[in-house]
Amino acid sequence: MLTRTQALEILHSHMQSTNLRRHCYAVEAVMRALAKRFGGDEDKWGIVGLLHDGDYEETKSNPSEHTLKMVEWLKAAGEMDEEILNAILSHNYSHTGQSAPKTPMEWALYCCDELTGLIVAVVLVRPDKKLASTTAEAVQKKWNQKAFAAGVNRKQIEQCEEKLGIPLPEFISIALSAMQKKHQDLGL
Repeated sequence: MLTRTQALEILHSHMQSTNLRRHCYAVEAVMRALAKRFGGDEDKWGIVGLLHDGDYEETKSNPSEHTLKMVEWLKAAGEMDEEILNAILSHNYSHTGQSAPKTPMEWALYCCDELTGLIVAVVLVRPDKKLASTTAEAVQKKWNQKAFAAGVNRKQIEQCEEKLGIPLPEFISIALSAMQKKHQDLGL
């Protein structure tokens, strides 16, 4: 399995946007927290979160290639762990038709990816723009305001209840807490 340092090298060589990198760091943090919750390998889940969107800058105009390029790059770097490769592919199965989420790690990625964006949106409308002062209640308050962060797929996040057995309020709390611990990396 790749080390985090190797994963960061791959990410940074293909992704220049600071905000996109921060999104990947946020998903990594949440995935590590969810790995702990499910007794999974925190490093493996973290690598999946870190790299899940690593090819986005190169594939954004062709969504059917998103995740496929990352898996290509990972294989070229010697990564052959099927759990990692399938989890990354599962993140974009709606466009590629490959590898629908099945495992807790795959569903965790699928559900938390969109949630990190919603949390960042909530933080950015707060007076101090800080994760530390943001509460799970503040995120939940914005949840039903469909015009707020309208691009966030709430149905995707809500699958945490059925697919992971985690009630939405708890899922939000887990994600927020994980992101708060990495606030410096996230610039919030």
